[in-house]
Amino acid sequence: QVQLVESGGGLVQAGGSLRLSCAASGRTFSGYAMGWFRQAPGKEREFVATISSSGRNTYYLDSVKGRFTISRDNAKNTVYLQMNSLKPEDTAVYYCAARWSYGTSYNYYTDSSDYPNWGQGTQVTVSS
Repeated sequence: QVQLVESGGGLVQAGGSLRLSCAASGRTFSGYAMGWFRQAPGKEREFVATISSSGRNTYYLDSVKGRFTISRDNAKNTVYLQMNSLKPEDTAVYYCAARWSYGTSYNYYTDSSDYPNWGQGTQVTVSS
């Protein structure tokens, strides 16, 4: 089991940037594939980005490609989501999630049911 704590959310104007962080507990962080999801009011939770345990492989929601970048620092037990050129439609609570993937072939984990471990979320609000 891994504990996840997100930070870095806030209020930003359209076109601005934010960097979200997700700090994980435990000494086996490098064995987890990590994902970012978001949920806007009245909508279902939506996949945003995922990164493999090594950090070599990433995958994004089409609407954030070229604007968002997922990365990780396994020495710091932290995964990041750099968000640039933010739009009002990016407004949501953002969650990080973890899935144990040590020893498995890389796969794109894009469904929320793929991840058993979740953080509490951080609010991102983009004003127009």
